[in-house]
Amino acid sequence: MSSELATTNLLLGIMAAVSVLEALLIAAAGIAGFVAYRKVTALLDRGLVLADGLEARQVAPAMMRVNAILDDVKDVTARVKEETERVDHAIHTTIDRIDDTAVRVRTNVKAKTGALVGFVRGARTAIESMLRTEART
Repeated sequence: MSSELATTNLLLGIMAAVSVLEALLIAAAGIAGFVAYRKVTALLDRGLVLADGLEARQVAPAMMRVNAILDDVKDVTARVKEETERVDHAIHTTIDRIDDTAVRVRTNVKAKTGALVGFVRGARTAIESMLRTEART
């Protein structure tokens, strides 16, 4: 029985040693993970600082220029819109004047030629009437 106990003690000792090695391995993996986390965090912080510097040096001046261009485009668009409205108003006013002038010319021509047209129609009717009576007789 003593030999069985020695074998059991040996196996328990091996299992204890393996458990200690596993605990050390898990602790080492935890420490390695923490160190990697700190390095990645430091790298990310440096990347953010570089990105902020890049933004301050490159992006901000470019955005200022783009905003200035957009402001100019906005001003030009407003001017074009105002001028378009002014020209449209002028065209409508001119067309209205032309329509009024055409109506006045038509009215004046009718008034001045009305008597002449009446005379010509009367003369025509008289001539037709005389020609019909001569043809019937």
